[in-house]
Order: sequence, then structure tokens, then C-alpha cells
Amino acid sequence: MRTGDPLSVYVHLPWCIRKCPYCDFNSHALRGAEPPDDRYIDALVRDLEYEAGRSGRRSIGSIYFGGGTPSLFPAPALGRFLAALDRVFGLDAGAEITLEANPGAAEAGRFRDYRALGINRLSIGVQSLNDAHLRVLGRVHDAAAGRAAVTAARAAGFDNFNTDLMYGLPGQTPEQALADLAGIAALGPSHVSWYQLTIEPNTEFHHAPPRLPPDEDLWRMHEAGLEFLDSAGYAQYEVSAHARSGARCRHNMNYWEFGDYLGLGAGAHGKLGAPGQPGIRREARHKLPDRYMELAGGPAAVVETRRLGTEDLVLEFMLNAGRLTDGFPAVLFGETTGLPASFLEPGIGEAVRRGLLEAGAGHLRPTPLGRRFLNDLLLCFMPGDAIDPRPSRA
Repeated sequence: MRTGDPLSVYVHLPWCIRKCPYCDFNSHALRGAEPPDDRYIDALVRDLEYEAGRSGRRSIGSIYFGGGTPSLFPAPALGRFLAALDRVFGLDAGAEITLEANPGAAEAGRFRDYRALGINRLSIGVQSLNDAHLRVLGRVHDAAAGRAAVTAARAAGFDNFNTDLMYGLPGQTPEQALADLAGIAALGPSHVSWYQLTIEPNTEFHHAPPRLPPDEDLWRMHEAGLEFLDSAGYAQYEVSAHARSGARCRHNMNYWEFGDYLGLGAGAHGKLGAPGQPGIRREARHKLPDRYMELAGGPAAVVETRRLGTEDLVLEFMLNAGRLTDGFPAVLFGETTGLPASFLEPGIGEAVRRGLLEAGAGHLRPTPLGRRFLNDLLLCFMPGDAIDPRPSRA
């Protein structure tokens, strides 16, 4: 396995101004005006020192601050964490460092401060450019604030940034979905994450479901949106990820290529191969921020540990690599799982037979049918007792 490659690090900052009704991430509405940043950063530093002591000191190739709303944290607090990470592990020259930011939760001055720290990529949660839809989604900003956040990011020196955009919103028409995409493209981000709103368990929308567009409209949005993004210069490289040339998210590519990553912070998930040992270890931290801050720095903060067996490795590899539009080299399976190619071959044969996968010249790639029916592709590799391997944030 590629246990000598640089690590990625996902850092979860769990507070928001308020909880959105569709959100199933581990996020918590602020009780006061500001998050307890000093105490939380102290916990994160203890956590990364604990990880270094048991996981080896591989250098760091990418960092992703997710949430919650990481832009609620002031730059000095994040700088203290980055300095500790560099001291303990070592940051690669040119490491990609992404921070999620929500319009209405960060001002232009804070963007400049983040850039001065070495944060070189933003992911801005615009979600829609329609004020009525933003209100239904429970967002704290309006369309003007979304546009202003993009303008502020560019003025602060960010030429590499993503905008999150959803479709299939309550009451949305295909024409409105395309208008959102056109508005985003006009803002000129280097990357667009475009995904369908889904109703998840344990959310406000799950308990009181809104009326979503009919399936035929959702399909029209999907097909027309993919065509528009491609024509606007945003090539699809993963199920919901579209990028201009050279702007693919390296951190997320490490997920899809089944690389190793640390998960630090309340509720964060991590995936690590163990040097000199077979298999892969998945872990999850304690979800409650107060409890996490009490326990960070020791084994009690890790509330779930699983060592993946052969069947799980086959499925999880395909759950990740199978999302890549361009596919992946067949040797990647052995490099990242430590298993021989023969373990993947039965699923490949079935997927090829069903027209869901192309296999040739040492490369595997989902067909257009396989990308459209990704679950059917994954079923070809499904063991009898599957688990959900999704990281806490991609």
C-alpha cells in the first residue's frame, strides 16, 4: 500500500450561525457570538500530536477545513493549528489548503487574513442565487451576499476557489436551476460543486419534508446542467465536481483515489493504512464538541475503529474510485488496498457484461450508463454485509 505518500488532513470545525434544515453533517448552532476557538484549537493540536505518535509522521499534502462554518474561526486561531501541523508532521511545499466559507459568516478582511496564512483555496457555500430558494433552505445570506463573498475572495488573492450549488430545491423549475448555474459561471470560480438536494434522516426536512420537483424535472435539470457546465469550461471529473483546467480539488481526489487521510475534530472520520501491517483502519472521533474537547489527545476521543476486511476493501475502493468520470488505472486497487487484482475481477466482469464499466489497456472507467446508474455499478462489487464508508466531508 502507498503508506509513504503524503497524508491529507480533514479538520472539522463544527459550529454554524444556525443549523440548515437539510444539513445532516455534524454541525451545531452557536450558543454565543463566537465559537470557543482557543479551546477547540488546543484540542485539535493535542489530537494531531496523538495521531503522530501512533500513525507515523508522514508529510501533509492537503488540508481541508470543513464544518460547520470554518470561516467563523479567526485567522490567528487557524494559524496556530497550521503551525502545529507543520511542526508535528511537516507541510509539503505547495500543499493545497482549503477552507469552507459561508456568505454572511466571513467578511473581506478575514479572507485576506486567511490568504496571508497560506490558505490557498476556498469553498464558498453559495447554494443558490435565488433569494426565495435561499430562504427555504434556511441560509443566513441572500443572493447579493453570495456574489459579494465571491468578489471578496478574489479581491483577497484567491484565484482558486469552489462554489457549492444545489439543484432540485423546493419549488425550483429547470429554468431556475439553469439560471443559478449561469449566475455562478458569470462569477468565474475555478471549481463548481453541483449536487442535488436530498432529504437525509435526522434533519428538519426529514421530519417536515418540503415538496421537491417531480422526477422528470430533476432529470431535465441534471442533463441540462451537465451540458451547461461543460460548455462553460467546467469539466466533470467526479459525480458532483466540475473544474476548469488545472483546478481539480487535490484533497478530494485523494478521497476518490482511496488515499490515506487523518480526520481531526468533533465527529471527523479518518482512513489509514498501517505501515508494515495488512488492511486499512477507519476511525471516527466523538461527535459532541464539548466531549471531544475534553477527550482529544488520547484514545477515548476515538469512538469507532474498524479494520476493513477483504470484501469491505473491494466495495469501499469502488465506492470511491467508481465516482471518477475518467476512471482509474487498474493498478490503483492493489496500491491502495494491498490486495491482488483477482479480488476485483469478478465485479469487473459483471459490470462490463452489464455495460456499466469499460476495461482496457490497464484502465477502468464507468460508462455513461454506469455514471447514470452508479448504484447499479456498485452492486456488482457489493458483499453481503456492506457498510457506509463515506468520510464526514469531501
